[in-house]
Amino acid sequence: MNAGAARAGVAPWLIAPVVALAAFMEIMDISIANVALPHIAGSLSSSQNESTWVLTSYLVTNAIIMPITGWLANTFGRKRLFLVCITGFTVASLLCGLAPNLPALIAVRALQGATGGGLQPVGQAILTDSFPPEKRGMATAIYGIAAVVAPVVGPTLGGWITDNYDWRWIFLINVPVGVALVLLVQALIKERGAAARGPRRSVDWLGFGFVALALGCLQVVLDRGQDADWFGSGVITALVIASALGFVLLTWRELSQEDPMVDLRLMRDPGFAATFFMMLMLGFMLFGSTFLIPAFAQQLMGYRAVDAGMVLSPGGLITIALLPLVGRAINKVDLRVLTAIGLVIGGLSLLLMTQLYLGVTFERLMWLRVLQSASLPFLFLPINQMAFRDIPPDKTNNASALINLARNFGGSIGIAFAATLLTRRAQFHQSRIVENLQALNPAYPDFAHQVGGALGAAPDAPTTLASIYQGALQQATLMSYLDDFKVLGLIFLGLIPLLLFVRAGKGGAGPVAAH
Repeated sequence: MNAGAARAGVAPWLIAPVVALAAFMEIMDISIANVALPHIAGSLSSSQNESTWVLTSYLVTNAIIMPITGWLANTFGRKRLFLVCITGFTVASLLCGLAPNLPALIAVRALQGATGGGLQPVGQAILTDSFPPEKRGMATAIYGIAAVVAPVVGPTLGGWITDNYDWRWIFLINVPVGVALVLLVQALIKERGAAARGPRRSVDWLGFGFVALALGCLQVVLDRGQDADWFGSGVITALVIASALGFVLLTWRELSQEDPMVDLRLMRDPGFAATFFMMLMLGFMLFGSTFLIPAFAQQLMGYRAVDAGMVLSPGGLITIALLPLVGRAINKVDLRVLTAIGLVIGGLSLLLMTQLYLGVTFERLMWLRVLQSASLPFLFLPINQMAFRDIPPDKTNNASALINLARNFGGSIGIAFAATLLTRRAQFHQSRIVENLQALNPAYPDFAHQVGGALGAAPDAPTTLASIYQGALQQATLMSYLDDFKVLGLIFLGLIPLLLFVRAGKGGAGPVAAH
C-alpha cells in the first residue's frame, strides 16, 4: 500500500472497483443510446437524422473537456473534480430521462458529455497513483473491464431496455449508480496534498478556446461527415479547416505556456508518443469493429438489435477472463511482447472475418468476435503500463487525460472510417457486379433462366429482375464488409513496427505518486 492509500486508511483494492464503475457508466453512455435513436425520434416527434444530434452533442462536449481534465484536477483537486463530474453526470442523466422534447434532450446530453468527460482520465489517474508499480497491472485490469467491455455492453443493454421498457430508462439507470458512487468516493478517496489545499491558477481561456475549436469541430466532422458526403459539404469542409487551424493555434499556445491546459510537452517523449498512437488505434479497432459486426448481423443476416448485440457479449466475457491473467503477466513479460501478441491476434481475427458469407451461422460469427476480443487485454494493459511508467508523479493527471482522449477519439475515427469505407466499397462493388448483369455476358442468360425458374417467372419478368438486383446488392454489401475487415486487420498488423520506438521492459518499474 502506498502513501496515498495509507493516509486514506483504505486498501487500494476498494478504490479500484469504485473508479472503474464510474468510468464504466460514462463509457457505456457513449454507445447505449445508439440503438435507441429510432425510439427517441418517434417518441419526440423528430426525424432519424435530427435524433442523431443526441449522440453528437454528447461526443463534442466530452471531447472538449477530456484533454483539460489534467489541468482541472491539478487546479481544483482530483477528488473534488471527480465528485463534481459524477454529480453532474448523474443530474444530467436524470434530466435526459425527463426531457420533454428533442432540443431539451440534446442540451442535457451536451451537459452529460461535459460532466462525464472527466470520469475516465481522473479515474485512471487515481488508480495509477493508488497502487505501487508492481501492482498496477492488476489495477489496470479492473479499469480495463470498464474501458474495453463497456462499449460492448452498451448497445446490447440499450437494445434490451428499449425493447422491453422505455428509452428513457437508458439514462435513468445511471441515477442510483451515480448516487452510490458519490457516497463511496466521498468515503474512500482522499485528496492529494497540494490539491487538497485548493491551489488557484489563472485560467487560460485562449487555450481552452483553441481546445474547443480543434476538438469540437473535429468531433462534429467525424460524427456527421459520412451523412453530409464529407468534402462534398461546404459545412464539413469549413469545420475541417477550422479544426486544423485550431490544432495549429492550440499547439503554439500550449507549448508557450508554463502551466498549459493540455500538456503537449509529454508528446516529446518518443515512448509516450508511440503509446498515445497505439491507444488511438486500439480505440480505432475496438469501436470500428464493434460498429461493423452488429451492422453486418442486422443488415445481412436480419438480426434484431438485441440479437446482434448478443454476438458481441461472449467476447466481453473472454476479455474479462483474460484481463487478470494478462495483469499478472505484466510484471513477468516484456510489455512490447505482450502488445505484439495482442496486435497479431487482433489483426488475424479481423482477417479471418474476410471469410464471412451470407449464410454464416451465429456461432461462427460469435467465435470470431471472441477471438478478436481475446486480443484486447494484451493491448489495453501493456499500452497503459508503457504510457505511465516514465511519467513523473506530477504529470499523471495530464498523461491520463491524453491517453483517454486518444482511445475515445480513436473510436470516433474508427467508426467514421469503417462507415465511410463500407459505403464507398459497396458502391464500387455494386457497379462492378451490375456491369456483368446484362445480355452481352454469356453467363447471364442462363443465370436469369435459373432465377426465373425458381420464382416461376420468365427470365425478363419484373420479379426475376428485382430478385437478381436484390442479390447483387446483397453481394456488393457483403464484399464491402469483407473489405472493411481486411483493411482494419492489415492496419493492425502494420502497427507492430511501432513497438521499436518503445523501450524494452516489464511492468512495475514506474514512479509512484500519492493521492
